[in-house]
Amino acid sequence: MKYYIHADMEGTAGIRAPSQVDHQSADFAAGRRLLVRELNVAVAALFEHDASAVMVCDAHGTGHNLDLADLDPRATLERPVAGCIMPSLDASFAGVLLLGHHAMAGTRDGFLEHTMSSREWFDYRIDGVAAGEIAIEAAWAGHFDVPVVVVGGDEATAAEAAALLPGVATAITKRGLGRNAACCLPLEECDRRLRAAIAAGCARPPAPWRPRLPARVELTFQRADLADACLGRPGLERIDGRTVARTVADARQLMITW
Repeated sequence: MKYYIHADMEGTAGIRAPSQVDHQSADFAAGRRLLVRELNVAVAALFEHDASAVMVCDAHGTGHNLDLADLDPRATLERPVAGCIMPSLDASFAGVLLLGHHAMAGTRDGFLEHTMSSREWFDYRIDGVAAGEIAIEAAWAGHFDVPVVVVGGDEATAAEAAALLPGVATAITKRGLGRNAACCLPLEECDRRLRAAIAAGCARPPAPWRPRLPARVELTFQRADLADACLGRPGLERIDGRTVARTVADARQLMITW
């Protein structure tokens, strides 16, 4: 079985401050070590289960958070490219794991909650329902008939995943204390939870998630000038000062360049 790990960073076990996920901060090196540690636990657990191959996608920020030399040598590594959030994913994969994830923008007590860009995106909706990166990524996987089998992150992230993806296995790593701080569980306990979630999720994968298509998607920006910059793009409708919308017929278009 082949598995795909889409790795963000905010929900990683042990990360409890914004500086740990900031490339410009002296604390980033410590956050990076925690990310690699968690991914290696996941890769080992997948191979202990039934994996024949594991692809890791380094998806935080610019996708330059991991050094291949630090990663379990049984895993391969890639990062998103323009317009493609999971470049190698196809129908040959048995499941996707969303690790190190965070809750959607506006979630109360979600550690570093945001959707795609905390500087630019204020609210994102699919057919009028608030959605975050978990929904966008699950829909991308569902396009290929691949289920999300595990979601890892804080309590708010796990709750969002469970509401969207009935039956998904979750691995809770921390509890958000507002947006900018978190109470982290011991690393060994996080390892145990992650291994248990992988065993459960791979043994009993939920159904792939597919939004109803075509879908109307709306994006409200933080400021009106960000919406101004979208003017003239094909198929885009201006709703108000900060909100634009379009209708998409392909689930992969939920993650589009607005």
